[in-house]
Amino acid sequence: MLSQPPRIIRQVEARNFMEGPEHCREYVKVPKLWFGTSILQPGQRGNIDIGHPNSQEVFFVCQGHVQLFDEKQYHELFKGDAILIPEGVPHTLINVGDEVALIAWAGAPGD
Repeated sequence: MLSQPPRIIRQVEARNFMEGPEHCREYVKVPKLWFGTSILQPGQRGNIDIGHPNSQEVFFVCQGHVQLFDEKQYHELFKGDAILIPEGVPHTLINVGDEVALIAWAGAPGD
């Protein structure tokens, strides 16, 4: 039995915030998951996310060329690539390309 009907969240409804130079939009934050996007201009580096102690997070590169640094190594990601961040791993995104980078992110369970 469906407790709530599906709901469209328009871009204008998303919670907008900045993490350093990284423009973030959080579309969904419910007890079981969160979902949003980040935009980085060429050469920009986002703030360090300290990680989520009880949640895994996935990043998907919608546009651009980025590196994700996990405090130990760099992971190079291109359009269409995804990366799974284990629980509690600090990370930051860096746009190493010459176009705007758009990254979608989601995590579960919510923390």
